[in-house]
Amino acid sequence: MLWLYGQNWFLNFSFAEINLRDLFQLHTINLSVAVWVGFIALFGIATDDGVLMGSYIHQIFEERKPTTIHDVREAVVDAGKKRVRPAMMTTAVAVIALLPVLTSTGKGADIMVPMAIPTFGGMIIQVMTIFVVPIFQAIWRERAIKMNDKKAIQIINKNDSDENN
Repeated sequence: MLWLYGQNWFLNFSFAEINLRDLFQLHTINLSVAVWVGFIALFGIATDDGVLMGSYIHQIFEERKPTTIHDVREAVVDAGKKRVRPAMMTTAVAVIALLPVLTSTGKGADIMVPMAIPTFGGMIIQVMTIFVVPIFQAIWRERAIKMNDKKAIQIINKNDSDENN
């Protein structure tokens, strides 16, 4: 988002006779302490959504104890369906709350706008977390099941060879 703010073509149009570049005060933003504070806020909110999703998926796995890949995928989808709304609400609240900050022109706007830009842009991209965390959980859990299946097959094969000898 910081890069987009410095591009002349970004939001270079009018809506209801209001130029969006003027409304959002688009110009090149240099890295500053305020920008880094915005990044820290973004990382906190994004991590919160990831933990929200991941901890509930873990809870579902503790309850169901899936033993097949199909069961793993079903558990991940069920958990994801229950936690998409809270994660989206967190993201939406942050994005909506930052809109007045991005359009502010009063005292302190020169500090607050650069602070809000990385958080706003990151929250829009952060929606990926809602999908990435369940996918990684499914991959991790499926691998564990595959490894257990391989170990069980090796034990069975070893026992069969011991009986034949």
